[in-house]
Amino acid sequence: MNGHLQKEKEKTFLFVGKTSFGMSIFNLSNAILGSGILGLAYAMANTGIILFVLLLTSMAILSAYSIHLLLKSAGVVGIRAYEQLGNRAFGRPGKILAASIITLNNIGGKIKYIINFISYSQRQKDMTTDKANYWFVDGRYLIIIISVLVILPLALMKRLGYLGYTSGFSLSCMVFFLISVIYKKFVTECPEEHSYNKTVPTESIYNSTDGMCEAKLITINPQVRNVNCKSDNYYHTAFTIPIIAFAFVCHPEVLPIYTELKNPSKKRMQKVANISILTMFVMYLVTAIFGYLTFYGNVKSELLEMYSKKDTLMLCVRLAVLIAVTLTVPVVLFPIRRAVLQLLFPDKPFHWVRHISIAVCLLFLVNLLVIFVPNIRDIFGFIGATSAPSLIFILPGIFYICIVPEEQEPLKSRPKIQAIAFVTLGFIFMIMSITFIIIEWVTGKKTSGGH
Repeated sequence: MNGHLQKEKEKTFLFVGKTSFGMSIFNLSNAILGSGILGLAYAMANTGIILFVLLLTSMAILSAYSIHLLLKSAGVVGIRAYEQLGNRAFGRPGKILAASIITLNNIGGKIKYIINFISYSQRQKDMTTDKANYWFVDGRYLIIIISVLVILPLALMKRLGYLGYTSGFSLSCMVFFLISVIYKKFVTECPEEHSYNKTVPTESIYNSTDGMCEAKLITINPQVRNVNCKSDNYYHTAFTIPIIAFAFVCHPEVLPIYTELKNPSKKRMQKVANISILTMFVMYLVTAIFGYLTFYGNVKSELLEMYSKKDTLMLCVRLAVLIAVTLTVPVVLFPIRRAVLQLLFPDKPFHWVRHISIAVCLLFLVNLLVIFVPNIRDIFGFIGATSAPSLIFILPGIFYICIVPEEQEPLKSRPKIQAIAFVTLGFIFMIMSITFIIIEWVTGKKTSGGH
């Protein structure tokens, strides 16, 4: 082991983790859970119940396996920093690549959360006010206020573990959302006569019926057209696969949480990851099933759009989702700051001025982009199509192949072959996602319901 690597290893293990097992689960679960949960009922409508369950289960297992590869690589060299694993595998170019992908992916995630916050707050304004135009309920002003009063103070925490309490509260807000969706299933009739989405014939297996208020076990949608929507959206079963594939993205947060975990070990951190993924799997599945069985083929790409705007319970649910989205942003910020520090100040000790300056600059930049660049969602949608599969599939697999010594696991060994197949799968998902986005740009038709 060379001197530089030994220095990295000693520097990593000088840090004493103080975050409890439960708080680590809260933070990782909050990192996984995003507003994408609102689109899963729509995804089920385009795949059918059985195919959706199979896809979601497969992706949960693959995500847990990906974290196993990441932790195994970290354990071999004693490094708990994603960027340093890139440095160990490919030198400085690998470090820059890993840091850049984490930064772009998480900034894209922050932009998505903030755009969703603005859109939801704007809908709340439309529901609660008539012609009045109060500046303080305008989404653009509101997100600046929330950024300064809520997000920034939380982002200034020295350690990610301190956010366990807010992550727990964020998850409780989404549990309230989940319970409300379940309750609404039993008191809401499917709007068959006034369908939101009238479609051309759909090829379904097993339950072959054109009824818009009937559950379908497996659905293959070659092309489904929303004839009532001015945007002329087109949907396809294959378009929903990337939505499900990236439902468990949390990998930039794994190693920072591992670093701060009390009594850290690979087995203990893997257990944190497995419990977090299982918890989110259950929440995703229940939300998708009850959302789909409430509106069936009529379900929109954002589930909350389906409920009455005058329903007091669902107004409270929308507020809870806003709170949950807000409290997710500080968790997403930590890996970005860590990546910036690894690139610009790799050997510098912690300093409050740098810590605060990076957080302020990142929040200022993101708010600026969201407010003044109208097509920023499309830009970062394309970036997400490359960064998400890189973080979940490609980089963990390549790190594992390069870092685990040949004498320990030869290239032709079963674990290495599995890792190679895993990386290949990541490239397939990347190509699929980029292709769908290009189709959307060229045709001018949304193909994935905005997710």
